[in-house]
Amino acid sequence: MTGPTPDPRRAELDRRVLAWLREADFDSDAARFDALARDLFAFQFEHCTAYGAFCRGRGRTPETIWDWREIPAVPTGAFKEVALHSFPAEREVKQFRTSGTSTSTPGTLHLDTLELYEASLLPTFHHFVLPDLAPQARIPIRVLAPSADEAPTSSLSHMFSVVIREFGSEHSGFDVSAGELRGDGLCSALEGRAAEGEPTVLCGTAFAFVHLIDELERRRVQYRLPEGSRLMECGGFKGRSREIPRPELYARLEDALGIPIELMLNQYGMTELASQFYDSVLVQPDELRRKLGPPWVRVALVDPNSGEAVPSGDTGQIVIFDLANTGSVFAIQTADLGRAIGDGFEVLGREPGAEARGCSIAADAMLGGPIR
Repeated sequence: MTGPTPDPRRAELDRRVLAWLREADFDSDAARFDALARDLFAFQFEHCTAYGAFCRGRGRTPETIWDWREIPAVPTGAFKEVALHSFPAEREVKQFRTSGTSTSTPGTLHLDTLELYEASLLPTFHHFVLPDLAPQARIPIRVLAPSADEAPTSSLSHMFSVVIREFGSEHSGFDVSAGELRGDGLCSALEGRAAEGEPTVLCGTAFAFVHLIDELERRRVQYRLPEGSRLMECGGFKGRSREIPRPELYARLEDALGIPIELMLNQYGMTELASQFYDSVLVQPDELRRKLGPPWVRVALVDPNSGEAVPSGDTGQIVIFDLANTGSVFAIQTADLGRAIGDGFEVLGREPGAEARGCSIAADAMLGGPIR
């Protein structure tokens, strides 16, 4: 890698975070999280100029923060307006960009390493999607999304490519290319796994699964995939003219594939984060379905206007603190509304106008304008 020598403070922060990401017990530690969060905030406050300006405008500095909940969170809209990274630009090795639309500016996550990103996604995926997969075992994983080679700025495609590399058997592969579902290859793969009695993991975007349903109906076929098969869908229908409510989508997929709804789970993630959340159904099948994440991530639900925490059970804006985001900004205010359920949460939808407001906040607070 070219460019300046890595900052020793950053290297030490990465070492501490990676040590947690690589521990096998997946155990939460409140004191450890708070200490790491405040140290990471101090580093990002100093090394990400725009973020430092944003925090100072709110009267928050490392000297005034005594708890991770007090750390200012950047709206996701800011990633469309400002290059938010805590490292010299010449050290950048990767950009992930939000999908957006043809008329909008994509949000961009700048990375100087993929080590933490992958160290976070792999144990989280294994814990929530493959909890019954034995160590070193592999399983067929079919992905209804383009590969990372075809979509190099897609964090989702990168995630799936890494997941197949680490957990996928020889019968794994991608079944969307050039924007189209490759029905022949996917159906052949499903038929083969059904004939062999081999459980299969299906992953993809919600809209791609709608295309799969259409394809199977056109072919007049239904599958009964082997016991132990499961399905993970992610993303919604942003920018799409056709939308199917998730309960209906899952019911139709159960009919088409023979995978029980209780073995279908949704992933909640975003380009601006290094970590993801998953439905709890495979790790806690007898409890309420809710989103859970890895122990190095925390979620707060706040009032969209005041920024104060909402009472337990009330609807609030979802704010995420992700320690694996060492090179960017780890405190992210999403444009989504949610509600706490026990030790997890549910996503209720997007707050109207939140993303546009985030862009305005970025332009004002980070580029020298008035604070709102």
